[in-house]
This record gives sequence, C-alpha cells and structure tokens, in this order.
Amino acid sequence: MSFFHNHGLSHRESKDASFSREDFEGYSAAQAEAKLPQARSEAEISRAIALGLEAAQSIEDRTISCFSRGELPHWAGINTFLKMPFLENVHEVDQYDIAILGVPFDIGTTYRPGTRFGPQAIRRISALYTTYNYELGVDLREQVKICDLGDVFTVANIEKSFDQISKAVSFVLSKGTMPIILGGDHAIGYPCLRGIAENIEGNVGIIHLDRHVDTQEKDMDERMHTTPWFHATNIPNAPPSNLVQIGIGGWQVPRAGVAVARERGTTILTITDVERLGIEKVAEIALEVAWKGAKAVYLSFDIDSLDAGFVPGTGWPEPGGFLPREALKLLQLVAREGVCGMEVVEVSPPYDISDTTALMAVRAIVDVIATMVLHGKIGGR
Repeated sequence: MSFFHNHGLSHRESKDASFSREDFEGYSAAQAEAKLPQARSEAEISRAIALGLEAAQSIEDRTISCFSRGELPHWAGINTFLKMPFLENVHEVDQYDIAILGVPFDIGTTYRPGTRFGPQAIRRISALYTTYNYELGVDLREQVKICDLGDVFTVANIEKSFDQISKAVSFVLSKGTMPIILGGDHAIGYPCLRGIAENIEGNVGIIHLDRHVDTQEKDMDERMHTTPWFHATNIPNAPPSNLVQIGIGGWQVPRAGVAVARERGTTILTITDVERLGIEKVAEIALEVAWKGAKAVYLSFDIDSLDAGFVPGTGWPEPGGFLPREALKLLQLVAREGVCGMEVVEVSPPYDISDTTALMAVRAIVDVIATMVLHGKIGGR
C-alpha cells in the first residue's frame, strides 16, 4: 500500500501539465503592485521620525522611530481607522476624500445592547490591516486621502442624537467628502440618510444588506433600530421605489415592517433569492433599483446580514445569512458604480469572539473604498 498518490500520472507527466503562472490572478496581482506609488508611505515614515524621535542607535532599521507613529507596529499606538490621521478640526475635512466618523449609539436597540462600543472595536481591529490589497492592486494610503473625525457626540435621547448624527453627516458631505459611518445600532440609518439627502439635488437610492426589513414605523413607541427605512423613505428625495433590501429572512422580520414594505412597493430579495439568482445578478438588480432616476446611492451594511456563525458580536444574530465571501463580493459589485456614503452597523463587541465581527466590518469598508478607487469613483484629490 502506498501513501503517495499521483492519480494515474507519472512524476514526469505531472511536471508536463499544461498551465502557465501568467494565467493566475496571483501573478497579475504581483505585477500590478510594482506600479503602485510609495510616496505617502515614505512621507509617513519621515513624519514618524520627525515627531517621534529617531530610534535608538542599536536599531539597524532607521525607518523605525522611538515613539510609535503611523501604521507600525500594528499592536501599538492610538487606534484611528487603519491608523489614518485623526482630524481634530472638522472644518478641514474638505481636504480629504473620505472621512470616518463613529456613532457610538445603541439606545435604539430592542434586545442586546453594546453597539455603542462598535466604533472603538472596529478602529481597534482595523490596526491589523495594512492599506494594500493584493487582489485589487490598491493601496489606500497612496491613492485616496482618508481621515478619522472621531465620534459624533450622541446623548441619552434618541431624537436629539438623531439631530446630532444628521448634522455631522450633512456637514461632511457638504464639504465634498464621502462619510463612512461606524455604528452604532441600525436606528442611525434614518438620521444618516437624512444628512445625506439634504445635500443631494435629486433622489437618493438605498442599497441595504440585512436579515431584517427595518421598515416599521415605531417599535415600543419609539424610532428604534427596526424603523430606519420607514422614516428614511418619507424623505421627499429618498423614495421607497429606490430602496432595495438584500438578505432579508428568518424568524426576526416583524409583520408590521413587512406590511409597510408591501404597501410602499420596496424591493426585497431574500437569501434564497440570492442563492437562486447568484451574486452577480443580485448586484445588477440592486443597482438598477437604487439608481433608477437617482443622483446618488447610499450603502447600508448591517453586520447581521451574515450568518450568525461568522458574526456572533451583534444584537440580533440570525442563522442562514450571507457567507462572508458572498457579502464581500456583493459589496464590491455595487461599489463599482460608486456610493455617496456608507454605514456599517450593529457590531456589538460584548458578544464578539476574537474581534471577528468587528474585523468583518473593517473588511467591508476597505473593500468598498478600494473598489471605488479601482473604478475611478473616488481618489485623486
């Protein structure tokens, strides 16, 4: 008996198999990396040394500073998103293509709280990443200007917090900068969209990945995280005909929200629809619905749209959702046409395991940004 199998081919025959490494994405991706600039990376190293002192004389690598500044080492320093610059003066946001803003808000939660700590967790684990993606051939540090504005000051009142959130999002977009919002529970979808819509001369479409419709008018007599798209689609230039919701299903879809979706004629695709149609076709449908007669599209990514086994750190986990690769592929496909803003919501660190849920949130954001850069929808400032 032999433990070595060659499936009927001799060693020499196996070596003669017809393939070329030039046919692999891995080859073309490696070639593309050589074309990427490094100027901003080099500037960051120089800045780190200037502000953080030169390293001790025993350190041979003279790109290392004495105090940690910039990306390295990944476990040290003060975490902003991807360790991008913290912009204390928000009036200077117009100097950037993208602004990250946290919304530590969870008083719209109807079961498990903790999403107020979502922005911290997302920023913390984002330090694990570099700014370069191998397959896409994009380096965010070199190709797009990103800053972190810190967090919106939310208070212990839902409606007052909504006003704060809308003002923050509106201010960023009014300066020509794309806001990316780290939630926070999904109640923030409404004030975020309100801040977006008042800066768009025309209709705004909404692409919403979730397991829940979130279209009921009130929950426990308040505008909670089950209600954002009822109120968002009451905004005159955010009509329900431009709302497409993907991944809906399971045992946590309130009938009150279903009735509203039916009455308003929104477009809902379940996970079964996704399996039957395929990711590419679903993306095509989503873009057609959201962009029909619209001037811009807003992207809402609820982390619980993924199967609960992959994202335990969320308030309403539901089995049977997207696999991570499916969700990321869908996000990339819709981002090719560009989005005017993006929110990632319902990351609840108290229930997370090894930061896996927060890490998925980071991955969703950087994939969307990189796809927009790759297709010329952002960057170049």
